[in-house]
Amino acid sequence: MQTCILDGATIRDKETLHTLLAKGLNFPCWYGRNLDALYDCLSDVGEETEVVVRNPELLEHTFGKRAQLLMHVLERAAELNPNIHVRVM
Repeated sequence: MQTCILDGATIRDKETLHTLLAKGLNFPCWYGRNLDALYDCLSDVGEETEVVVRNPELLEHTFGKRAQLLMHVLERAAELNPNIHVRVM
């Protein structure tokens, strides 16, 4: 199983967030580094993949409403793609 860990304690900007996602989920080089592109790439994941979100309250403190949108994208992708699993800690 592939695992990507997003820790709100260490993510301070959009660039870091999307770098962690791209590397942790082995996204293609054309990954657009935005929430629409994230959803598109998650929709195409063909192997068991877990996205672990640690300290989500710190993500919300840093990103505000964008953190809620990120969680919505992750949860929606998990609903539609049985290979995606989201765990919040």
